[in-house]
Amino acid sequence: MFKIFGYLKKSVLPILIIIGLLIVMAICDLTLPDYTSRIINVGVQQGGIEEVVPKAILKQSLEDILLFTDSQDKNTILNHYRLVSKKTLSKEEYNKLVKKYPKLETEEIYLLNKVSKEEKNTIDEILTQPMLIYYMLTSNSEEALKIQNEIKSSFEGTMSNYSLMEIFRHLPEESLVQMRENSKEQFQDFPESIAVQSAVFSVKAEYQKIGMNTDNIQTNYIFTAGAKMLAIALLNMALAISVGFFGARTAAKLARDLRNAVFEKVMKFGTTEFKLFGVSSLITRTTNDVQQVQMVMVFMLRTLFYAPIIGIGGVIKAMDANSSMAWIIALAVISIMTLMILMFTLVMPKFKIVQNLIDRLNQVTREILSGIPVIRAFSNQKKEEERFDKANKDLRKTTLFVDRAMTVLMPTIMFIMNAISILIVWKASIGIDQGVMQVGDMLAFIQYTMQIVMAFIMVSMFSIMFPRANVSANRIADVLKTEPVVKEVNRPKSFSKRVRGLVEFKNVNFKYPDSDEDVLTDITFTAEAGKTTAFIGSTGSGKSTLINLIPRFFDVSNGEILVDGINIKDVKLHELHEKIGFVPQKGVLFSGTIASNIGYGRNDITEDEIVRAARIAQAEGFIKEKPEKYDYEIAQGGTNVSGGQKQRLSIARAIAIDPEIYIFDDSFSALDFKTDAELRKALHNETKDATVLIVAQRISTILHADQIIVLDDGKIVGKGTHKELLKTCDVYKEIASSQLTKEELENE
Repeated sequence: MFKIFGYLKKSVLPILIIIGLLIVMAICDLTLPDYTSRIINVGVQQGGIEEVVPKAILKQSLEDILLFTDSQDKNTILNHYRLVSKKTLSKEEYNKLVKKYPKLETEEIYLLNKVSKEEKNTIDEILTQPMLIYYMLTSNSEEALKIQNEIKSSFEGTMSNYSLMEIFRHLPEESLVQMRENSKEQFQDFPESIAVQSAVFSVKAEYQKIGMNTDNIQTNYIFTAGAKMLAIALLNMALAISVGFFGARTAAKLARDLRNAVFEKVMKFGTTEFKLFGVSSLITRTTNDVQQVQMVMVFMLRTLFYAPIIGIGGVIKAMDANSSMAWIIALAVISIMTLMILMFTLVMPKFKIVQNLIDRLNQVTREILSGIPVIRAFSNQKKEEERFDKANKDLRKTTLFVDRAMTVLMPTIMFIMNAISILIVWKASIGIDQGVMQVGDMLAFIQYTMQIVMAFIMVSMFSIMFPRANVSANRIADVLKTEPVVKEVNRPKSFSKRVRGLVEFKNVNFKYPDSDEDVLTDITFTAEAGKTTAFIGSTGSGKSTLINLIPRFFDVSNGEILVDGINIKDVKLHELHEKIGFVPQKGVLFSGTIASNIGYGRNDITEDEIVRAARIAQAEGFIKEKPEKYDYEIAQGGTNVSGGQKQRLSIARAIAIDPEIYIFDDSFSALDFKTDAELRKALHNETKDATVLIVAQRISTILHADQIIVLDDGKIVGKGTHKELLKTCDVYKEIASSQLTKEELENE
C-alpha cells in the first residue's frame, strides 16, 4: 500500500488543507459538549450567572460577606469595588444605572471595577467560600434553615432573637476568626463545582435584591450559548463538506493516476506478461482493485488524522469533566478493541480470497461470452451455466460471510455505546445525588466518551478496510513493478535509409520463459525486399512464434534478428513497428467505423487512401453493400462482421500504413479460394518493393512465393521455391500431397 502513496506527491497541498480542516473540525467537535454542559449547569441551574464575583451588590450584603474573610482579603475585595449612591453619582450616570439596578434609588451599591482576568480569578477564589457561607446563613432552603437553626441554638439569651447576620456583625474579631477556621474545615472537601454553584445562588439572590431581572440574564445566556453552538455546528458542517470534497477529489485523482499507470504499463507488456497475469485479472486490477484503494483513501484522509485528535482531545476533556469515571472510558475502549480484533481475525483472510474469486468470475464470464457460438454449436449451455454458477456461488458464499460479519459489527457497536451511556448515567447519578457532580458535567462526559469510542471505531474500521485495500494495492503494485521482458536499449540506433525491408535471422533459438525446451532452433534465413517469403509446417512447428519475433512480441533466446542490417533489439520499438504491417491470425477490430479501423495505424490518412486499402484487401465489395458504407459502425470485437470480412479489414489496416515489411500470420484462412487468389494478386501488384512474410496452412496461398521455409518441430527442414521443395523436402511434399492432387502438383 505504501508504494501506492508515491502517487499522492501531486496532492500534497490538498492533503495539508484536509489536515488543517480536520484539526479545526476536531476542535469544534470537542467544544460542543462543553457548551452543552454550560447550558445545563450555568444556563439552567445557575440562572445564567457564570461567576461568583458579583457585578453589583448591596453595601450591607458585601460587608456581611466580608465578615467571613480576613482583613487582607477584605481590603483586596474592596479595592476592586466602588461604592455608589444617588448622592455620589451625576444625574446622567444615575439615570443610566438605576434602570439596571432599581434598588439604587434607596440603597448604596458596590459596583465591580474593570478588572483583568487574573484579578477576577483572585476575587473569585477569595469570595467563593464566604459567598457559600453567606448563602447558607441567609437562604430559605430546607438545608440552609437546618444549618441556621443549629448555629442559632448555640447562642443563648437575647441574641437568639436576632438574625444570624445581625449576631455575626456584633461578634468580636476573635470569634469571627474561629468561625472562619471552622468553616474552612467544614467546606474543604466540598466539590469545587458544587461550591461555585451554591455561591452563584447567593449572587443571584443579591441581583434580585437590587432589582435586576434575573430571568432576562438566564434567557440571554441560554440564547447566546445556543447561538454559539449553532455557529460551531454550522462551521463543523462546512468543514465536513470541505473535507469530503477535498478527500473525494484527492482519492479520485489517485485512482485516475493509478489506472493511467497500470494502463500505460500494460501497454508495454508483451505476450509473456499477459500470460503471467491474465487478461481478466488485469481488468480486475485496473477497475475493482483501484476502486478499493480509492475507497480506503477517502476513509483514510478523514480518519487517519481526525480520529487521533478527537480521541486524545476527548480523553483530556473527559478527565477535566470527571476523572473518577475514567475506568468507564477504558472499559468502552477495551470492549470496542476486543470486538474489532475478533472481526479482524475472522474477516481479514477472506478479503484476499474475495479478490481472487472476482478474478475467477471475470475469467469464466469472459470465456463464456467470447465462446458463445462454440458453446451453442456443441449444446454445452447447461455445462457452462453450471461453471458460471459455481464461480458465482463461490464468490457469493465468501462475500456473504464478510458482509454478514460486517452487518453484525454496527449493531454490536451501538449496543456497547448504549450500554456505556447507561453505565455513565448510573455512576453519575450517584455523584449528582451526593452533590459531587452536576447534570451538565454528566452529559458532557457522555458526549466525550462517545467521541472517544467513535475515534477508536473509526481507527478500527480503517484497520479492517486497510488490509483489503492493501491486497488490492499489492496486486496493482505487482503490475506496476513488473518490467516487460522485451525492453528498449538506453541508446537506440536508427535504421539505415539505404536498406529497406531486409529481414535476416541468424542462428535464432527461442524458448518461452516458463519452458525448458527450445521452440525454435538454429533458424537462419534472409527475406529480401520485393520478395515473398512463406512459412509452412505442421501445427505446432513454430511458424507463428517465428514471425512474432520480428515485431518483438518475444525476444530471441540466442542469435539475432536484423532488419535493414540493424539488430531489432538496438532500435526503438516504435520505429520498428512503423516499418511493419502486421496482420494477426485472428482478425482484431475495434469499436468505431470501418473507416476508423482501416485508418487505425495513421492519424493523417485520407479518405482516398482508406478506399484504396479496402480495394486491395478485397473489402470494398461488402463495404459498399452496407447502408453507411465506410461509416458503418463496427461492434465491440467486430461481432457484426463475418470472419472473412474481419480478416480483410485487418489486411486493409496493414496496407493503409504502407509498411516496408508485411507480416501475414495465416491471415487468409477465412477467405474462399477466389477471394484469396484475387487478394494475393492485388497485394503482389501493390507490394512490389516491400518484404512480404506469410504464414500459411494452404499450399495454394504460397505456391508462387519467392522463398518457402518449411518448419518441423521448430527447425528449418526445407528452404526454396515450390518446385524445389517438392524435390528436396519430404515434409513439404507430404503437406502438398495432402492438399493437392497429383495432377494439380504436376500442373503447378
